[in-house]
Amino acid sequence: MGKRQFSEQDVLALAQAAYEQDSADFPVIVQKCALIVIDMQDEFVKPHASPYWVPESTRIIPKVKGLIEKCRQLAIPVIYTAFANTHNRLDRPKTSKFMPIGYPKIQFDSSKMFMDGKICAELKPLPNEIIIHKPSYGAFYDTSLDTILNNQEKDTLIISGTLTNFCCGTTARQAYERGYKVVFGSDVNATDSPEMHEMELKVLRKGFARVLSAVEIMAEFEKTK
Repeated sequence: MGKRQFSEQDVLALAQAAYEQDSADFPVIVQKCALIVIDMQDEFVKPHASPYWVPESTRIIPKVKGLIEKCRQLAIPVIYTAFANTHNRLDRPKTSKFMPIGYPKIQFDSSKMFMDGKICAELKPLPNEIIIHKPSYGAFYDTSLDTILNNQEKDTLIISGTLTNFCCGTTARQAYERGYKVVFGSDVNATDSPEMHEMELKVLRKGFARVLSAVEIMAEFEKTK
């Protein structure tokens, strides 16, 4: 242990800087990147269609589309995820039915939703692009994503989609724990609360990811393409 003493003010200032200002120190190497587009499906992005609509997810579609197109130009794989009716829903975490995220108290028939995992038309995958149907928040939970990325020799994940503090943030954490470098798009991820979006970015910035805007991500590409 060093001899330096840290006051409460010192450690609080260090933490605040890490949450708001500091940045992970790794390069974004084009040849090692994959773009993950998380759950940009009608149930979340189609206006007024369901209680699960995330208005901010609709608004970020143009920026997500621009990032997708740039990745395609640079031969960066684009991998989509979506909720779908996998394994008759028997692969869900057991306690998911108790969570209020599904708004169980409202009168709304959602039995026909989240069935086929269809990505919204504006971000339609190309025929050769992979769509992973996942049973829970994180894209690594009970899916083949890790194997796919390893087979493509990718070690840097760029994360975009919805919701920032659920599926996207969980995926960022899972990727970090598996040794991936994580780039989290500050303006190509969205959630149902501006406050929670900003809070999640702070946590990810301190401990899990490089947090960059879409413009900053594409500027990083220019350095290593």
